[in-house]
Amino acid sequence: MYDGKFSLWCDFIESEFLENDFKKLIENGVVNGATSNPSIFKNAILTSKVYKDALKNIDAKKPKERYEILATRDIRRAAEIMLKNFVNGDDGFISLEVDPHLKDAKDIFWEGKELYSAIGMPNVMIKVPATKAGIAAMEDLVAKGVNVNATLIFSPDQTKKCINSLAKGTKEFKKRFPDANLPKCVISIFVSRFDKMLDDKFEKFGLERAKFGIYNATKCYNEIEDAKEPNIRALFASTGTKSPNLAKDYYIKELMFENSVNTAPLDAISAFKTGEFKKPAKKDEIKKYFDALKSNKIDIDEIYEKLLNDGMEQFCIAFDEILKSLKEE
Repeated sequence: MYDGKFSLWCDFIESEFLENDFKKLIENGVVNGATSNPSIFKNAILTSKVYKDALKNIDAKKPKERYEILATRDIRRAAEIMLKNFVNGDDGFISLEVDPHLKDAKDIFWEGKELYSAIGMPNVMIKVPATKAGIAAMEDLVAKGVNVNATLIFSPDQTKKCINSLAKGTKEFKKRFPDANLPKCVISIFVSRFDKMLDDKFEKFGLERAKFGIYNATKCYNEIEDAKEPNIRALFASTGTKSPNLAKDYYIKELMFENSVNTAPLDAISAFKTGEFKKPAKKDEIKKYFDALKSNKIDIDEIYEKLLNDGMEQFCIAFDEILKSLKEE
């Protein structure tokens, strides 16, 4: 896939899609991986007749158990479809997120481990939000050989903490299993949410639109590349454009960096026909941009925190709506 230097994953999953369009995307080499989150599953479970029919054959009573049966079924199927990619070293990963309500590192670890075991496929990643508890849980999951997708990354500081946690887990795994293949990890850096939130404000200061997300993601990418951990890659997430003035594949093309992954919505993937590898913006160029923000008294840390909290809230709301819909009548 793109000479092994850049991967494009599909940020969507749904039962009928998997058996039709997704198979074609995989077979044609358009994508070589996929991701999911509570919002994606909410739309599928609440609107698709396939899921309503499947529920008739599920004996579980508790809504969360019913959700996990539906979700792990889809994740397992996606993993089966991409198993050839995985065996050939061409990614083939699919991610499933833990319950976003979990606040304790041990609870996150145990749920992640149980979901990974229940699916029973080697090309599954457990997606863990990069909260304080989530970052702690990542280390233990990797130490047990679980592939991890660290998600909801907004800041370079979060990125560093995730690298440290994943690297520690990897070191522990290597001690226990010196000859085994290392668990694979991605650090999912969110991009377009910044520009949706900030572009109008930044434009007043003479700053170019749709640039902060790119520069910020590049800073995080540089942290990952500089760490030189062979089993950890940058993944650019939230790469659907929020502005009608931007091409649908803008964030794919702008972030076509070596040794990176981009997980994109279907409209962005459809728009993306081909692209050229990009060299990341130079560090002094990025610094100049961030210095301009400081001079205009923009509190970046406050923005990072707000977007993380908003992201967690959105996932929790979506998860709650799923569980509410799965209560037995």
